[in-house]
Amino acid sequence: MNWSAKTSWLPGLLLAVAVAGCTSAHYRTAADRAAYGAIRQKAPAVKNMDPAFTIEQTNAVELANLPVVTNAVDYLGPHGEAERGASRVRLEDALRIAIHHSRSYQSRKEQLYLSALSLTLARHQFTPIFSAGGSAAYNVTATESPALSDHFVEDRSVSASGDAGGSWLIRDVGRLTTAFTADFLRFVSGDPRLATSSKLSATFVRPLWRDAGFKQQMESLTQAERDLLYALRDFTQYRKDFSVGIASAYYNVLGNRDAVRNSFLNLQSSRRNADRTRALAQEGRVAGTDLGRQEQQELTAESTWINAVRSYKQALDNFKIQLGLQVDANLVLDDGELAALQIQHPDISVEDSARLALASRLNYMTTQDQLADAERKVKVAENLLKPRVDFLANASLASDPNKNYSLPDPQRYAWNAGLDVDPGLDRTSERNSYRAALIARNRAARSLEEQEDQIKLQVRDGWRTLDQAKRNYEISEIGVHIAERRVENQSLLAEWGRSRAQDQVDAQNDLIASKNQRTQALVTHTIARLQFWNNMGILYIKADGQWEEVQNAKTK
Repeated sequence: MNWSAKTSWLPGLLLAVAVAGCTSAHYRTAADRAAYGAIRQKAPAVKNMDPAFTIEQTNAVELANLPVVTNAVDYLGPHGEAERGASRVRLEDALRIAIHHSRSYQSRKEQLYLSALSLTLARHQFTPIFSAGGSAAYNVTATESPALSDHFVEDRSVSASGDAGGSWLIRDVGRLTTAFTADFLRFVSGDPRLATSSKLSATFVRPLWRDAGFKQQMESLTQAERDLLYALRDFTQYRKDFSVGIASAYYNVLGNRDAVRNSFLNLQSSRRNADRTRALAQEGRVAGTDLGRQEQQELTAESTWINAVRSYKQALDNFKIQLGLQVDANLVLDDGELAALQIQHPDISVEDSARLALASRLNYMTTQDQLADAERKVKVAENLLKPRVDFLANASLASDPNKNYSLPDPQRYAWNAGLDVDPGLDRTSERNSYRAALIARNRAARSLEEQEDQIKLQVRDGWRTLDQAKRNYEISEIGVHIAERRVENQSLLAEWGRSRAQDQVDAQNDLIASKNQRTQALVTHTIARLQFWNNMGILYIKADGQWEEVQNAKTK
């Protein structure tokens, strides 16, 4: 094979090498570099955005380094022994585990990543974009011989072509496209000739009136940039909601565990009362109806305890799934977290809370910006109603057709320049788009007004919930003290045989109910306080999912 034949396969060989060199790992790395770069660029504009954002995750569960439970509690009955050797999980541990293993949290991170990936494509449209291609074919054509009648001969040839080009949409300038093409033709039927031709061309387009400055294309890029900003705000708000949700579930599980403890204490007390009443009944000092009432209370207390254990175990299993752990993971929540809770009531008025929320809420900022988006789209749609007048320029260099092999010759040039005009006799589609843009703008304005009222409503409702939870806790605290005195009095009366069974049962039940109500009110107030700060937009979440408690919230 001579040198000319070899060169005809060179473009295909180079293309194959280039494709083989770009592995899937290379493209994944390139996508991550571009997407994370876009997020890092815009993250400073969103307060409390995760500075170490990544969608990479590990399957290593962080339970091995946690403290281990060494004793079994009696109030869980047979289930208490199963807790021996379990990992003791504090609230901060639960938040950290959820951040790294929660399935829903991972999905939201990936959603933000995909938004950044979409922006990288929109930005790519405004960079020089290069393309290349080629083709080759072996051609056989049978033709009638001019020398011999009814005799056909075959013409065989190898044809190949290649092209390379680029396109660059330059902001506020225009679109520039370039192309280089080359065609090869080699005859193989005893003829070693190699014929080639090539051409280099460039075209420039600039709209002068309709879509001037490529407003429509620029709008796509602008919207993509703002969409990533909105996605960052949404994710940051989700981080706050997520931490509040994990904390709520954590305290609710502890509340269920405390209900088990209270139910077990009630069961023990009911058994003691029943045993004492049976002893008094044998001495004839109490009526049979009182004994039956105490025995019935004993059965009811046991049933209540069994149901409380089941509810606690079910809540704990649900919490494991919420953390992203296996349901059979052996863990116990730290009772000390519940014991450390205190009523911390915010010192801020409802009016100041609403003003602060409107200045801090991320979703309200996004709705304000979306109104600006809608107004900008109205201007773009209005511009597209104008006649189209584009400036076009084209220049090219061609090879010498009299030479078998040559590159584009600078002396063989051609160029032209002029205007491309479309008066726009039919603008029905553009008219409809413009009218739809006006409606979208009006809807965005109404959405902004509605969200302002919704935020005020959330803040007011959160304030009422807080105040209600505080008052409920104060009432339940008093109720516990009253119920404890009643139980003590009934116990003393029972020792002298002067207490009615119904009074003992009522006092004991009221004590357990008051304790459960006190615990629930404390948990409710804590969760309501976190949600109140969250509704105001001032709950700051750290990298591990924990929050910084707000001390002095002031309006600007």
